[in-house]
Amino acid sequence: MGHSHSHNHSHHHHDLRGRNLIISILLNIIITASQVIGGLVSGSLSLLSDALHNFTDVISLVISYVANRLAKRKASLHRTFGYKRAEILAAFINAATLMVVAILLIIEAIERFSNPQEIESNLVIWLSILAILGNGFSVLLLKADSKANMNLKSAYLHLLTDMMASVAVLIGGILMKFYEVYWVDSLLTLAIAIYLILMGYNLLRDSYKILMLFTPDTIHVKDIVDRIQSIEIIKNVHHVHIWQLNEEEIHFEAHIDFEDDITLSKFEVVLKQIEEIAFHDFGINHVNIQPEFGKYDNKDVIVQD
Repeated sequence: MGHSHSHNHSHHHHDLRGRNLIISILLNIIITASQVIGGLVSGSLSLLSDALHNFTDVISLVISYVANRLAKRKASLHRTFGYKRAEILAAFINAATLMVVAILLIIEAIERFSNPQEIESNLVIWLSILAILGNGFSVLLLKADSKANMNLKSAYLHLLTDMMASVAVLIGGILMKFYEVYWVDSLLTLAIAIYLILMGYNLLRDSYKILMLFTPDTIHVKDIVDRIQSIEIIKNVHHVHIWQLNEEEIHFEAHIDFEDDITLSKFEVVLKQIEEIAFHDFGINHVNIQPEFGKYDNKDVIVQD
């Protein structure tokens, strides 16, 4: 049985991620408290909806921070993979909360359309500016890591959408101040909610696929089977599983039928070839092979365990 590993974790990088998340959490607590008070005083639904979204930002950032810390824990006898999936689980939870918050905002916006209320626009303007500055800074802190980490991407999306929502609230505040168009508050809330659904869906789908052990979209099982079976000494590749543990590890396991009863040293040579193909052609960095000769079992590529 063959097994290969490829690790490139950086503890320093994890520490920077943790620090940036802590700063973002503190900023969003301040923003949320300010907007809740301001929304209640001004009567602005869009400001309160922005505060609600900021509150989900705080929750998502805390989840992301905890997941980031857990992901650094080492594997043990009881947890042989450690907590490598903690960040994927955090991404799924955060994406799900985005969708739930969006639905709540749509319900509130529709109810408010039929009963527009006068709003203290000055407070709305100043608090939305505060939110834009705070979330904008947090977005800059997490932007680089969000490109390579699904957990950080979920936190980044929360912050980015909230910053954009605050821009919309600011525009609404200006329109209400100078033109007294109060229904725009509900319209902006509706627009924010629809945008949240669009942003959250892809992340929810991608994290769900990883949690369900689906084969990554970038890998076609038939292609890798055909490629490995092209090695002269191999008769058949069957009982294949390909899954993504997290964003850094893709696993491949299979049973391989050999033409001859080869020695273990010869198998090691073939295993090296398979690992090279898996890594360079398919981006797979964990390979687990069960060698077989003359074994009468199911030779289908996919076997229901």
